[in-house]
Amino acid sequence: MTAPPPRRLGANGPEVSRVCLGTMTWGEQNSEAEAHAQLDLALEAGVNFIDTAELYPVPPRSETQGRSEEHIGTWLAARGGRDQLVLAGKASARASWLPYLRDGQACLDLPNLRRAVQDSLRRMRTDYLDLYQMHWPERKTNFFGELGYRRSEGNDGVPIVETLQALQKLVREGLIRYIGISNETPWGVLEYLRYAEREGLPRIVSIQNPYNLLNRTFEIGLAEIAQREQTGLLAYSPLGFGVLSGKYLNGARPEGARLSLFQQFQRYLGERAEQAVASYVELAREHSLDPAQMALAYVHSRSFLTSTIIGATSMEQLQSDLDSARLQLSDEVLAGIERIHLGDPNPCP
Repeated sequence: MTAPPPRRLGANGPEVSRVCLGTMTWGEQNSEAEAHAQLDLALEAGVNFIDTAELYPVPPRSETQGRSEEHIGTWLAARGGRDQLVLAGKASARASWLPYLRDGQACLDLPNLRRAVQDSLRRMRTDYLDLYQMHWPERKTNFFGELGYRRSEGNDGVPIVETLQALQKLVREGLIRYIGISNETPWGVLEYLRYAEREGLPRIVSIQNPYNLLNRTFEIGLAEIAQREQTGLLAYSPLGFGVLSGKYLNGARPEGARLSLFQQFQRYLGERAEQAVASYVELAREHSLDPAQMALAYVHSRSFLTSTIIGATSMEQLQSDLDSARLQLSDEVLAGIERIHLGDPNPCP
């Protein structure tokens, strides 16, 4: 089996590997040396796409904020080869739970974005970012699994058009090359596209949203936009915080695992999730597949996907995730996945 061919970022951006190396554990669950080893292994496997954020590592804390980027910076300083990488960063929007970030005034206007990107570039020891993403919407809307949208009048924050105007300045200054969004809704994506066309502003090239066997809500309103508008999905949480590996079944909490350490992450837990995961694990084993690799291979194969963002805390786990890029699921396995999905669609939206 060979690795799938790369896909282009947007209509005219660089080609990126089908697997993107995520970094949110670096500086919390992973040391600097472990981060460097992960980067080395990923590059050897053909990965050229690295995703990070000023907020990382997760869970976010003032004491660790920025360490993930710093670990990338020390690796780049030691290894070189910056021009061979597509490096993606993210700027945080306003949030009451981030009082320490940019003096508690983080938002998506020009002063904040300029300061955010300059700080990220300093930490990563590079002059530019290939892709700069808005980590979540400035306005109050549904993301991070929230349901039941209700508009809050007068609480939209920095207008999307103002954010795009700020990003245009950063592109012209050479600090960033392409722009993307994350945790966005269909309405938000279309607003970014509308203002770009109407005002001659930079056009988004990607949408970084959650997508996995427990949460395929991207397919409902965003998949068509991603394909028609060439703003492909960068899928995060493709294993649902590791739940789809099956390691948390029957109440298990392996020592050192993310959901064992950080019990606040409940999005991919619960009775419906447990039942669905058990079914997916059983399907994988019926076909002599590793459950995590099956779950990742499904995400890799989607036509609206640009790249799948994987994260790992051990080298063994990372190697297994990287190997999933060469796995092609049979029609029988794909049909089994659809049967399970239709029995209880999206148990963890």
